[in-house]
Amino acid sequence: MRALITSKAGRRTLRPIVQLIDQRVERQVRRVIEESGRAEVTQQELNRLRNRQRPLELFFDGTGRGASRLPSAPHLNRTISELTEVTGAGQEAVERTVAQAFRLLIALEALGVGRIAGGTMNIVGKLSAVPLLDPPNDEFLEIGTLYGMFSAGMSRMMQRAGRTPELTIVDPLAGSQLQPGATMGVDASGTPVNEAAVRTNLSLVGADARIRQGFSEDPEVRAEISDREYGVIIVDGDHSAAGVAADLEWAEQIAAPGGVVVLDDFGHPKWQGIKEAFDKHMAGRTRFRFLGQVAHSGYLKAEG
Repeated sequence: MRALITSKAGRRTLRPIVQLIDQRVERQVRRVIEESGRAEVTQQELNRLRNRQRPLELFFDGTGRGASRLPSAPHLNRTISELTEVTGAGQEAVERTVAQAFRLLIALEALGVGRIAGGTMNIVGKLSAVPLLDPPNDEFLEIGTLYGMFSAGMSRMMQRAGRTPELTIVDPLAGSQLQPGATMGVDASGTPVNEAAVRTNLSLVGADARIRQGFSEDPEVRAEISDREYGVIIVDGDHSAAGVAADLEWAEQIAAPGGVVVLDDFGHPKWQGIKEAFDKHMAGRTRFRFLGQVAHSGYLKAEG
């Protein structure tokens, strides 16, 4: 066999096969080189894109607020669908309002101090639903405000609807977010919760508010704040069943006929006391009619 391979006749016979093998090896090597080059270029492109994208991500990621502000398409579409059902508004009006609310949320957290508590669709849903529900008057009560940024956003959304909101805020403003039975820890924003922060955020939209420091179940607070009927009441204070029950009982007394009551974190698995208090309240005698739920917020309407 060795003699056959080394002989002139053998080499002539095997030459076409050797050449074919050489060609195939060459093609394989060339393909590997080309693919390696493409991979290198692709990786470089990806690195460049990542470097460009990171500054943009700072507008939307959870840094400084604890939750990303970039919703997925299914979550966005579901919120639009729920808003359409709860408010009875047309698809075009809902989509326009949601877009405005989302842009406003990003702008407020970019310019303000602190943050708005809650997930993106929860916040956008509330900012959209209230003006679409067309409350009977412009008196707005927020029970639990944190940094006042949501009240600022609601003021701007109502102004876009041609309204002139008058804001009343009740909150302990105790330096950090308070929840009975829960350890909240240091706020993701790093900003103390106080009246100065609330005032700063309200000033971003040219709004002012009557701010009452304290708890909504305090008799002194209730006596002072129960001086008018409210077209909108946001219940976002004590999330325990007892706390929500007390706020609903108070809302029964101070909601204007046709007034909108919003239960924040409604149906959220972390805050089961809210749904518990709601179910118990609605099983009794009440002025409220349940309109539905949008992204972990429940909506009620007060009858006359």
